[in-house]
Amino acid sequence: MTIQQAQTDVDNWIKTIGVKYFGELTNLGILMEEVGELSRLLVRKYGEQSFKESDKGKEIADEMADVLWVLICLANQTGVNLTDALQKNFEKKSERDADRHRQNPKLG
Repeated sequence: MTIQQAQTDVDNWIKTIGVKYFGELTNLGILMEEVGELSRLLVRKYGEQSFKESDKGKEIADEMADVLWVLICLANQTGVNLTDALQKNFEKKSERDADRHRQNPKLG
């Protein structure tokens, strides 16, 4: 699935099953909640905290997909083509960071 196809599929799902988009600020809040849920699992799997019963059975991939879903909703609502945006971001990072990371002694 391409990013553009994901944007189209989410839009179709929202308009047929989800009824309508939540407002942009509501979706921003939902995005923060989903990032928090992803963070919780990553901290427990790779950090020092232990899992709680309520964390068991949750999958990092599913939490990442939840984050992506809401981000796609926000992109659709605000007229952002994520394919174009990501391409421009690659170009920006390639110009700005062409030598930066190679010259970082912390990464050596």
